Amino acid sequence: MLENSLETAAASLSINIDGEEYKLSDLSDAARSQLTNMQAVDRQIADIQQQLAIMQTARNAYATALKGEIAEKH
Repeated sequence: MLENSLETAAASLSINIDGEEYKLSDLSDAARSQLTNMQAVDRQIADIQQQLAIMQTARNAYATALKGEIAEKH
């Protein structure tokens, strides 16, 4: 029963590409593979953006510490 419901739900899933809706079940295996690749790259981009935010925060902290060190000397 649950398996049948999942199959029905999967068959109705769609994706919007350039304003056009496409059912995933209508896409070729090659198209679904490209979609999977795009999703993987999107996840990697999000991870890298998060890493960049962390690095920028650290850089700002180092800059603040540097300014404090310079102020102490003058």
